[in-house]
Amino acid sequence: MNRGLTTILSLLGIALTATAQPRLSSNEETHRFGQIEWNIPVTVEYTITNTGNKPLVLTDVTTSCACSVAEWTKTPIDPGKKGVVRATFDARALGHFDKSVSIYSNAIPHLTHLRFTGEVTREVTDFSRLLPYTIGQIRLDREDLDFPDTYRGKPSTLTFGVANLSERPYEPVLMHLPPYLTLEAVPKVLQQGQRGTVKLTLNPDLLQDYGLTQTSVYLSRFAGDKVSPDNELPLSVVLLPDFSNLTPQEKRNAPVIALSEQTINLRQALAKKERARRDITITNVGQSPLVISKLQVFNPAVSVSLKKATLPPSTSTKLQVTIHKTHANDHKGHLRVLMITNDPRQPKVEINIER
Repeated sequence: MNRGLTTILSLLGIALTATAQPRLSSNEETHRFGQIEWNIPVTVEYTITNTGNKPLVLTDVTTSCACSVAEWTKTPIDPGKKGVVRATFDARALGHFDKSVSIYSNAIPHLTHLRFTGEVTREVTDFSRLLPYTIGQIRLDREDLDFPDTYRGKPSTLTFGVANLSERPYEPVLMHLPPYLTLEAVPKVLQQGQRGTVKLTLNPDLLQDYGLTQTSVYLSRFAGDKVSPDNELPLSVVLLPDFSNLTPQEKRNAPVIALSEQTINLRQALAKKERARRDITITNVGQSPLVISKLQVFNPAVSVSLKKATLPPSTSTKLQVTIHKTHANDHKGHLRVLMITNDPRQPKVEINIER
């Protein structure tokens, strides 16, 4: 009887161990560039999510030819968290291409293949896939401008593509550009049917405070254009404290934030009531006091209440998040709560709200 029980428990332990493993999921299996211009490199970024219950480690990433270069998240990706794999294609050979990116990891299977395809041409005539967004007769490859993680003393850049489909020469200009950004357009003037780039350089030392700064800039569609919702580009910058100079001992003794959940689904509650509330438990599982220095919401539909902003080790507090149905229906933007902390591994914590 005891031997049989021991065997059952051993098999159960093996089964439980087998189910605890990382799992790799990508936001897309094949990225289609469409037409790209000869000798102008392009980069595809795959978002990798660990859908398992153990940390995911990307051990190596290779490409199917020497003409593309890969980079990837080198640190372990915790369950539910995301990493990236980027592949840059040099576009030196004319014609259609179909390339693969091979990701080696500790997940099962250990090897995952992703692809990217397109056509290299001397002159791009179809901008619809490469530049999917339109503002008047100007095409863009993005509809918002985002600097997600920036640090003081470390300028960063954002480059986006632009094409002129109008009959007149066009000079890319962003109206209401804030002082912490500078613009460089290449070429400075686009002729009809011509594509170029706009590079924004961020000086984070000119930002006033940590956390998210949001504003809007406006792309001119023609000379003398005016500001309107039709040419608005939302702009966001997140400034984070820099912990890169911490010693190994300081990192070991640092605070560590843990949340009971980081995604809130209030659809069922809001279907029945005008207001829904969720309490999130925040715990400091580190070795020194945790300080929540900034707590931000960016939509009138969301209100928050935090009992304590400083947590000694091994203590918890409650963050109360309330969603107001009326305001939520009036605003289509992404609902979230942003926290800035002194946890070196998670200085930025986002709570996403599904409605």
